[in-house]
Amino acid sequence: MRETLFLAAAQVTCIIGMGWLALAMQSHWERVRKDAHSRKSSMVLRWLGAGMLVVSLGLCLAADHASMAILVWVMVLAASALVIAFTLTWRPQWLRVLSWGRHG
Repeated sequence: MRETLFLAAAQVTCIIGMGWLALAMQSHWERVRKDAHSRKSSMVLRWLGAGMLVVSLGLCLAADHASMAILVWVMVLAASALVIAFTLTWRPQWLRVLSWGRHG
């Protein structure tokens, strides 16, 4: 049960991280918020996104031994990238929740 919770948390943190990395790009940001953002807020979103991906890796390592955790993390990265790509394609406004307080 513990491993399942760690892996579910790893998936959620990875999706959030990929969402922040996507929102760091001006074109994706404009699809979600309809305004511009500064270079500083773009850098903050990149750091937040990268940090969440590292947290996701840590959660995978907490759930299983290193070789399996890395494999699972790579699959979680791929799945999260697909979730964010499909969300940006069909319902970009759903990512607005990840853009809290980030204005130009």
